[in-house]
Amino acid sequence: MTSRTIFITGAAAGIGRATALTFARAGWTVGGYDVDEAGLASLATEVAASGATAITARLDVSDSAAFAAAVGDFVERTGRLDVLLNNAGILNAGRFEDIDVARHQREVDVNVRGVVNGLHAAHPHLRPGSTVVNLASASAIYGQAELANYSATKFFVRGITEALDLEWGAQGIRVVSLWPLFVETAMTQGVSTGTTESLGIHLGPQDVADQVLAAVTPSRLARTLHQVHFPVGRQTRALSLGSRFSPAWLTRLVNKRLASH
Repeated sequence: MTSRTIFITGAAAGIGRATALTFARAGWTVGGYDVDEAGLASLATEVAASGATAITARLDVSDSAAFAAAVGDFVERTGRLDVLLNNAGILNAGRFEDIDVARHQREVDVNVRGVVNGLHAAHPHLRPGSTVVNLASASAIYGQAELANYSATKFFVRGITEALDLEWGAQGIRVVSLWPLFVETAMTQGVSTGTTESLGIHLGPQDVADQVLAAVTPSRLARTLHQVHFPVGRQTRALSLGSRFSPAWLTRLVNKRLASH
C-alpha cells in the first residue's frame, strides 16, 4: 500500500470512530482497534463505503504483548506507520473515595498503561515524518475535582508527550497531544460534576477528529512554532491560555469555582 496510514485505538465509537472516518475520507488507510468487535465491524463497512481501506481487530490496550502484535501486523500488511493515535480511554466521575479502587486501577490501566504500551509498540515502526497523537484532556491543565484519577492519568499523558517530543524529535518523529474539554460521547453520558454543570458539554467527536487531522498535517508556520499541545474548542483554549499567565493561587481558585467546591 502507498497511502498514508493511521493506527487508532478506541476506534469503534466516539472520537476514535469519527477520526477513522475523517482520515478514510482523506484517502488514508485506517487501522481501527477496540474491544468492541461489533463496533469495529460496522466501522470497517463505513470506511469501505468511503473508498478507503480499513484493517480492524480486537485489542485491549492494557495488554502490551497484544498491542505489539497488533501494530506489527498492521505494518506488515500496510508497509508503513505514519500516525499512531492513542485514543482509548476510560472516565470515572464522582468523589474519589466513592469510586471502587478496582475502577480507579482499570482507568490507570487503559489511560496510562495503554498509552505506554502503544508508544513502545509503535516506536520500532515509526520513521522520520511520523506523528504520535496522544489524547489528553483539558483536565491536564489543573487537577479536576470529581475527576481526580482521570485527571491524573491525563497529566501523565501530558508529561510523556512532552518528554518524548524531546527524545524522538531527534529521530524526526513528532509527538503531540490533544486537549479537548468534555465531548458528547458515551464516555460522558450520565456524568454530572461541578465542572460539567458550570461549563457544559459543547464539543462533539467530529470537533476532535478535525483537530487530529490538522495536528498531523500542520502548516509550515505550525511546524516552525513546534506546537506540542493542541487545545480543542474555545473553552479549552481560554483555560489553557489563562493558566499560562495567571498565578498558581488564581488558577486554583478558578478551578475551585468551576467545580463548585
